[in-house]
Amino acid sequence: MQDETSTAAAGEKDSFAVAATALAVAEDELERSAARDDSPEEEEWWKAEGMPWNHKPGRSDYWCMGWIGFLGIFSLAMLPLRGWLLGLDPPILMGLTGSRTGTAATGALASVGQAPHWVWWLLLGSIMSIKLDWVYWWAGKLWGRGMIEVWAGRSERARRRYDQAERWAGKLGWLGVLVAYVPIPLPIMPVVFVMAGASAMKVKWFIALDFIAATVWNLGYFALGWGVGDPIVDALNYYAKIANWVAIALLVVILVPIFFKSKKKA
Repeated sequence: MQDETSTAAAGEKDSFAVAATALAVAEDELERSAARDDSPEEEEWWKAEGMPWNHKPGRSDYWCMGWIGFLGIFSLAMLPLRGWLLGLDPPILMGLTGSRTGTAATGALASVGQAPHWVWWLLLGSIMSIKLDWVYWWAGKLWGRGMIEVWAGRSERARRRYDQAERWAGKLGWLGVLVAYVPIPLPIMPVVFVMAGASAMKVKWFIALDFIAATVWNLGYFALGWGVGDPIVDALNYYAKIANWVAIALLVVILVPIFFKSKKKA
């Protein structure tokens, strides 16, 4: 059960890393915009390397990039809350965040009769899990694979990972949305969502497929927790005693780098 739970946690960690990367890109774009002037030689600033678009950006482009930046901030801000809610009430964690770890923990609690309303929390968790996935779809619709290029950056290792994920997405087509939640060490989820937008998939079908996929995978994690049962419940009882300290530690881990980065810029 430890290996399986670690795999789920790794999937969440990778999604946070992707969101944090998107936030860094958004910050970089804001700095570029603030630094440029209106002189004629600066008119083509939007063609600079590291920009996701292949056209002069308009209002939609700026809004989409702003939402991607918000995704990074939101994901980081939710880390301490996730750590705290796992010890406080796993069903609420599952419902409010769509957490896979919270879903498995809820399954374990349900197996011993401690989560009587788990069905409603699970469905709410599916909705909350996909609440901002449309942003990636929108990025694909606006910029094609431009956002993938930005994520890959100049790192050859990162480029290989994103190229591999893109090949997966290309082969799977619309089925990629259903398997995007597979907990593997590849950024398959954001790439699939971007490619869905780039392939002109209608947003209503994307959201419907995304909700189905999230619900199916949540049921899988729930069944996993149910099958293990008591050992997870025992671990949760112990974790509840230290959940506050875990949340504080996560908060420190998030705030300290931000503080030093701000100090360095100043």
